[in-house]
Amino acid sequence: MNEKLAFRFAEVTEAAALAGYQWLGRGNKNEADGAAVAAMREQLNDMPIDGEIVIGEGEIDEAPMLYIGERIGMGGDIVEIAVDPIEGTRMTAMGQSNAITVLAAGEKDCFLRAPDMYMEKLVVGPKAKGMIDLNLSLMDNLQRIADVLEKPLANLTVVTLAKPRHDHLIESLYQQGVRVFAIPDGDVAASILTCIEQSDVDVMYCIGGAPEGVVSAAVVRALGGDMQARLLPRDQVKGSSVENQQIAATEIHRCQMQGLEVNQVLTLSQLVSSDRVIFSATGITQGDLLRGIWRDGQGRLNTETLVVDGITKVQRRIQSVHMASREL
Repeated sequence: MNEKLAFRFAEVTEAAALAGYQWLGRGNKNEADGAAVAAMREQLNDMPIDGEIVIGEGEIDEAPMLYIGERIGMGGDIVEIAVDPIEGTRMTAMGQSNAITVLAAGEKDCFLRAPDMYMEKLVVGPKAKGMIDLNLSLMDNLQRIADVLEKPLANLTVVTLAKPRHDHLIESLYQQGVRVFAIPDGDVAASILTCIEQSDVDVMYCIGGAPEGVVSAAVVRALGGDMQARLLPRDQVKGSSVENQQIAATEIHRCQMQGLEVNQVLTLSQLVSSDRVIFSATGITQGDLLRGIWRDGQGRLNTETLVVDGITKVQRRIQSVHMASREL
């Protein structure tokens, strides 16, 4: 994959962020997501690549999506794409912090191909690489991580999603003296923060979407961190109603068709098999990882984008100035 494509992928996430920004604070997450999808698709189709969307977003919450198997590009390098046009559609709709657009690109057969379903994820930075094992309890993992980081458990910082399915977990971590940051959405950004030296985040653990998990795995691998995950059928996560059982049966069948098993621990190399990846993320709203879109004194829109090259390990923060359209 041509390294010069990195800047083109930055333009893709910038375009998606600017499109989603039009719906900032307007209370309609699907319109925001649809605008970002359309902008991302247009930019990808204008690139000199022979690309395929191998993991997309939208099936879980019935939002618009770049669908799995969609072909994109004008022809050129063979590239696989994993996307989340807006990570944090609800945050965008409500004007909350930490909404970003994300994309990971890799060579052929680089990314795990999985249905859009739930995934359990455990992520750490480079200093704790090799110390995690989802076959163990979360507390056992946290103790191993604390030991290798040479800090007491009480000084460990874990990020998770503030979802009802995590309420009991969060309470138990509090009781063990672990510091927990519970965020409404945004586990890709939280995963990245485990690998950023200036960040206070040590661990990201949650049950979230599989697409976000694969995107996270790409950038975590590029940044030298570690991750394990497993696919979970809906009835295990949302309860065993008739509807959830029907959806779970479909998910399990789709996994079997792709040679995957639910509840099987997946290592980082199984999630992303090569270092030849490019990751790009652009901020929509102000966040811990990226600055959100802002206007300068001349009314122009400014974006901040993080681009990571898995081969060179170079991290770039790109600030771009865009002429504001009438819609914005």
